[in-house]
Formats: sequence, structure tokens, C-alpha cells
Amino acid sequence: MSVRILAKALRNENKRSSSQIFSAISRSFSQLRSESTPPSFGIAFDIDGVVLRGETPIGGSPQALGRLYHDSGTLKFPYIFLTNGGGFRESKRALELNELLGVNISPAQVVQGHSPFKQLVSRFENELVVAVGKGEPAEVMSEYGFKNVLSIDDYASCFDNIDPLLPYKKWTTKHTVDKKSATEELALRNNVHSQRVQAVFIVSDSVDWSRDIQVLCDILRTGGLPGREIGHQPQLYFAHDDLLYQGAFPTERFGMGAFRIALEAVFNRVHTHTLEYTTYGKPNPLVFKNAEAILKQLVPSLHHDVHAVNHANVGSHQFKTLYMIGDNPSVDINGARQAGHPWFSILTRTGVFKEKGNHPKFPADLVVDDVEEAVDFILTKECTS
Repeated sequence: MSVRILAKALRNENKRSSSQIFSAISRSFSQLRSESTPPSFGIAFDIDGVVLRGETPIGGSPQALGRLYHDSGTLKFPYIFLTNGGGFRESKRALELNELLGVNISPAQVVQGHSPFKQLVSRFENELVVAVGKGEPAEVMSEYGFKNVLSIDDYASCFDNIDPLLPYKKWTTKHTVDKKSATEELALRNNVHSQRVQAVFIVSDSVDWSRDIQVLCDILRTGGLPGREIGHQPQLYFAHDDLLYQGAFPTERFGMGAFRIALEAVFNRVHTHTLEYTTYGKPNPLVFKNAEAILKQLVPSLHHDVHAVNHANVGSHQFKTLYMIGDNPSVDINGARQAGHPWFSILTRTGVFKEKGNHPKFPADLVVDDVEEAVDFILTKECTS
């Protein structure tokens, strides 16, 4: 009797062991298959009002972003930062985000409002262009490949009395990275006075509205030669057209769109022709098309096995869903809606939008309290489907 019981127990133990081994093999196979299969989704995060407020992480953003990486720190799911902000090179912004958010972010993952200006290098590569905005606008344009670019600070400094309010301004402006000699300064002035500005790029938010509106009207009314006769307007490009954005202050601040409205109103009052300009940035659907292309380019970096993905076919990879996580209905959500499939819009309540329900004019596909809830929704949906 005891022998039969022992034999039965041994058979049951063998069955359990076989079942556990099979289960472990299945899990390993499933994991290998998922790691070698390109992901079916990607994510685009806005920055201000979604992951940061000023320089402070919000909405559990470090924890949310951390879930998009392997334990080793390598990227697990493709994502980018799609922001209308800017003023600094993508490489510098990536380093800043690394420090603030505690994850490894590459410059390729940072798409700023002025990033599309790269596409205009072939047109203005050697022409004199002026870059406007906070941060390092001229350095940004130089890194893109523009060879004859001046910041509006440097440009305005070449003209005596062009800013009548300068004597009353208490702040100091950094004109150049390297201090120029008197000879170099004279050469710069002579060059600027004799060379027409062919294009103006509003790279980031203007720091000195009164001076910039004055100098830009001088450039744009005279064909690029301030103080001269009226001429054909040079090209004018805005990195984006955001009227408002969420900064560190409790309520929204005026953005580049407000500056554009002010410049346009003044120009149209003093000039016979209306101001002509081109705007980039969200909600332009082309921005979202470009974002999809960049997300596709990130796919090969997700795989340690170089044979896992055919790099030649990366551009043809199709995402089933692309998530836009933003706080501004008229910009982030409106842009994703205009872009259409495969974009899915998620609106957070941590920035411009703070209401309980959805936005009436630009309703999102999903409204959440913060970015952590948004990422939780995405990973639950994508990793269990």
C-alpha cells in the first residue's frame, strides 16, 4: 500500500516539475519574441506643464519615464519630447532633461519648435540671417548649418541709437561668446551695414519686446537694411505660435504667439503691406508627421541584437498607435486630432488645462490627472493586449 502511494506521489511531482519547466520556457520564449519584435506604439511628451514646471518635475514624471527603460537603463519603448519650446541646442536640452528627470535621454529624442529650421539651411546657408529669442538662438542656428547668422543682440549692437530705450534699461545683454577686438567689431559693423538680412528666425521667446519689435520692423520694412529706403520684406519664420504656456507661475504666461500678434499689429500700422510670415510647431500636422518619422528612427536602438531588426526597413515600420501627451488643448490635442491616425491624444490637468471634464472645443481621446497616469494607461493597454 505504501509503495503504491509513494509511486503516485513521484508521478505527480514529475508532472508538476514538467509543468513548471514548460511554463518557464514559454515565458522566456515570449520575452525573447517581444524583445525582438518592434513595438507597435510610440509616445510624444510635451515638456512644460506635463513633465516639468519651470525646472521642477511634476506629475510623477521621473517615475513615469523610468518605466520606459530596461533595468539596465537602455530604452525599452520609443518616445520623444515634442515641445514648442526651445532656445538651446537639442544636445544641451537633452543633458538638462537628463539631470532634471534622472533618465538617459539622447538629443535625437528632443524635438523643439525650431528643429524644422534645419530644413531651410540649403536656402539660407550663406545668407545673412538674424536669430531672435532667449537662450542661444544664434548658436542653435549655427549648429543646424547656417554659416552667416547673428543674434538680434549682436545685430542691434551694430547700429547706434536703433533702440531709443537702451539708456534706460538696467539689465545687461550678452552679445557674443568671445569678446571681439575693436577691429573685429568694426569689421562686423561694416559687414552688417552693407549686407541685406535675407531672413529672420524667431527661435524662442523674445526677451526684449520693445527693442525686438523696433529692430524687426526696421529690418522687415527696408528689405533687410535698417535706416534705408523701404524695400521688399525678407522672409520671417516663427518656431511656433503658442499664445499661452504653463511656466513656473500659477497661471499661464504669454508665448511666442503673443509676440507675433504684437509685431504684426505694429508692422501693419506702419507699413503699406501686411506682414508675411511662416509658423512652425504644434498644432501643425507636419510636426506630427515628422515626430512619427523620428520615433521610427529610434526603433533600432531598442534592440541589443543587431539581427533583431532590419535597419533598412526601419522607415517602413508602422506604429499601430502614437500617443501625444500634452497639457494644451489648442496646441497638443488639436495637433494630434488634425494629424489623425495613428495619433491618440491624452490631455493632462497639470498645465494649461485644469478642468474636471474634457475640453469642449478640442476634446482629447483621454483626460488624466498627470503624466504618470497617462503612462500607466498606455503600458497597461499596450503590454496586455
